[in-house]
Amino acid sequence: MNRWIGSALLAAALVVGAASPAAALTEHQWEAQVGQQEYQTLQNQGVILHASPYYRILNPIAARIAKVADPQYDFPFHFFLVHMSQPNAFAVPGGNVYVTDSLMTFVQNQQELAGVLCHETSHDIHHDVYNLMQKNQRLDLMATLADLLFGGGNNRVVNTVLGIGTQLESLRFSRTVEQNADHKGAFTCAAAGMNPWGMVWLFRRFENTNMTSPPEFLSDHPGDAERITALENLFREYPATFGRFNSNVRSATPLK
Repeated sequence: MNRWIGSALLAAALVVGAASPAAALTEHQWEAQVGQQEYQTLQNQGVILHASPYYRILNPIAARIAKVADPQYDFPFHFFLVHMSQPNAFAVPGGNVYVTDSLMTFVQNQQELAGVLCHETSHDIHHDVYNLMQKNQRLDLMATLADLLFGGGNNRVVNTVLGIGTQLESLRFSRTVEQNADHKGAFTCAAAGMNPWGMVWLFRRFENTNMTSPPEFLSDHPGDAERITALENLFREYPATFGRFNSNVRSATPLK
C-alpha cells in the first residue's frame, strides 16, 4: 500500500474515533447516555408532561407492552407524554418512549395507540439508533477519506454534527428498519394481548388523511399501503399468532 494513502487511512480512522460519541463507550453505556441526554433536553424545553389526564389512557396499555418488551431489551421501558403539536411518538435509546399529546387525540382506539407503542419499542430492542450512528460514522469516514485522498480541504467528520441524542424526535430510519419495527411490533402487540390490527387501522387513516408534515413513524418511511400489505401478509403467514384477532375496526376498544 502506498505509504501516503496508508497514513491518510490511519488519520481518518483517528478523526472518526475522536469525533464519535461512542468511541470510548460500550453500546450499553452509549445508549444510557443518549437516553439521559434526550430526557434532559426535553425537560429543559418544558415539553414533558409529568401530570396529564392522558396518562390514565396511556399507562395501562404501556404497562402491558412493557411486560413483553422489557425482557428483550437492556433497560426497562418508560413512557412519557410530551406536549407537541404534531401527532407523533419516538423511542430513545435507554428505554424511554415519548408520546405527544396530539397523538393521544388522533388515535381513535386502544389498539391504534398500542400499535404505535409496540412499533417504537421495537426500535430500541433492535438498537436502531445505535446502528444508525455506526452507519453514519462509516459514511463520515468514507467522506473524510475522499477529502484526504482527493484534496477536499474540509474535514467533514469534524464538521458533521453527530449529536443524535438531541435530535432523536426527527430521526429518519430506512424502509427496511421501519418494516422490521412493524413486524416486531405486531408480535409484541399480540404477546401483550393487544390486537395488532390496530397498526393497520391507523395506517389506513393516515393514508386517507392529508397531512403536510407526517409524524416520525410515517415520514420518509414505506408508504402506508405498502406497510398495510406487509402486515396483512404477516398476519396470514402466522395464523397461530394472529388468527385470534379481529380485523374489523368495529371490534376496537375505545379510548377511555
